[in-house]
Amino acid sequence: MKTSCASVAKKYLPPASSSTILFFFVTLPTFVAQKNNHMKQLILFISFLFLLTSAEAKKRKVKIVTTKGTIVVLLSDKTPKHRDNFIKLVKQHFYDSILFHRVIKDFMIQAGDPDTKKSVAGARYGEGGLNYTIPAEFDTSLFHKRGVLAAARDNNPAKASSSCQFYIVQGKTFTDSSLDIVEVKRLGGRRIPPYQRKIYKTIGGAPHLDRNYTIFGEVVKGIGVVDRIANVERDQYDRPKEDIRIIKMRLKKKFLFF
Repeated sequence: MKTSCASVAKKYLPPASSSTILFFFVTLPTFVAQKNNHMKQLILFISFLFLLTSAEAKKRKVKIVTTKGTIVVLLSDKTPKHRDNFIKLVKQHFYDSILFHRVIKDFMIQAGDPDTKKSVAGARYGEGGLNYTIPAEFDTSLFHKRGVLAAARDNNPAKASSSCQFYIVQGKTFTDSSLDIVEVKRLGGRRIPPYQRKIYKTIGGAPHLDRNYTIFGEVVKGIGVVDRIANVERDQYDRPKEDIRIIKMRLKKKFLFF
C-alpha cells in the first residue's frame, strides 16, 4: 500500500497546520541541496589541506639552536632525498645534544655524529652514523658558497652521503687565479660558471667541493654563529677544545598548523 509523505508527517510529527506541512515539503529539497553544497565545500577544503600536507616538506626552514647561538637554514627542494631525510631526523630530535665535532677556520663546521651525544674529552669523532646512506644528488645551480648546508660522506666511489652527518660552509674568498687552480687541480678541468666565480670572489665559499658533496640547504639567519664556531680553538683532530653542542634542532612553524 502506498503511503504519502504528508500522511507520514501527520502520523509521526507533532500536530501542525497544513501550511506548516506544506512549507516543510517545499523547502526540503532546498535544504538537502544546501547540505550537499556544504558537503562539497567540506570535501574541497579537506582536499586543500591534503595538498598542503603533501607539500609540507617543501620550502622548510630548520632552526639550529647551539651553545654559540642560533642558526636558521632553508632546505633546498632541488635535492629532495637529502631534504626529506634531514626533516625526518629533525622531527625525531635526532640532533639534540650532538656536538660540532670538526671545525676548520675559513672552511666549514661539521656535526651529526650520534656518538658525540655522550662525548669523551679528547676523543676523536666522525665515524658515527645510521645504517644507511643517501644517493648523491647534484644540481649545477647548487654550489659551495658561504653558508651552504651539505652532507658529509666517506670516500665511496658513488659519492653517497652520510645518513646524518652534515657541514655548513664558512669558506673564504678567492681570486680568479686561485679559482683557475681549483678548476685544474680539484675539479678535473671543469669550469666554474661566471656567476659562481663572482660569488666565490666576493662572498666566498669552498669551490673544490662542488659536485663532490650534496648540498641540501643554506643559512638564511645566523651566519655570524657559523663564524664563531669555525673560529674557536681546536685540537689536532680539528675538534673544538670547548664542546660546542646543538641544544636542539626544530622545524620552523609554517602558516596554518604546519
